[in-house]
Amino acid sequence: MPYTTVAGERLFYALFEGDPSHKRNLVLVHGAGGDHTHWPAALRRLAGVTVYALDLPGHGRSAGRGRTSIEDYADTVHLFVQTLGLKRASLVGHSMGGAIAQTLALRRPVWLVGVVLIGTGARLPVDPRILEALQNNFEAAVDILCQWAYGPTAGQQMQRQGRQLLLRTAPTVMRGDYAACAAFDITDQVGDIVLPALIVAGSADQMTPPSCGEYLHSRIAGSQWVEIKGGGHMLAVEKPLEVAQAVAHFLGAL
Repeated sequence: MPYTTVAGERLFYALFEGDPSHKRNLVLVHGAGGDHTHWPAALRRLAGVTVYALDLPGHGRSAGRGRTSIEDYADTVHLFVQTLGLKRASLVGHSMGGAIAQTLALRRPVWLVGVVLIGTGARLPVDPRILEALQNNFEAAVDILCQWAYGPTAGQQMQRQGRQLLLRTAPTVMRGDYAACAAFDITDQVGDIVLPALIVAGSADQMTPPSCGEYLHSRIAGSQWVEIKGGGHMLAVEKPLEVAQAVAHFLGAL
């Protein structure tokens, strides 16, 4: 599993090298408190696509400090792509990662081909109970997040694993992530995104309901919309085949 150094920080990414003749690159950007393991094998191993599943700074196996703004995380993802020398790439972002992808789509770097926005919105308000618990009782905050993050079809084992993964994240990093989400709001700008976009939502998402994705779809001209029945906020983990199929179809049309 490879590492690279970006602006002095050693960042980890899981790599799956597809058929190089296709020259399709996909960068996966996880959500708040997550890491590359929040992406299922079905998405990390898309046929004919080289996939880079990044651990953001301070997350998973990456060194460095977590950020407190979406703009700063977007800077890091941009530098990551440049450091790897990718001339063209698409982004898949989940939740906070979707906010990062939207921010980069508004910047329109020359390498960015298209964006897939999963379980995200043009704004990401955070319930005050989560923010308070993150300050005072980290384990309680993780419990709340896990209660709200999964849909009705997610089993207890999946939720237990998700809790263990979140508990590995430093509380300071998690607090920074949710502060970044709470401050994110591009409702007045999202209509300026002109890149190809796929918006994917779970019908049972309690944290970013389908209405958040529907708003993105209504404002981003030419965007595609997929709603996956029964999926919660951790949509890619809960419904990996459905998500991978939607992403593969989108990439195939680019």
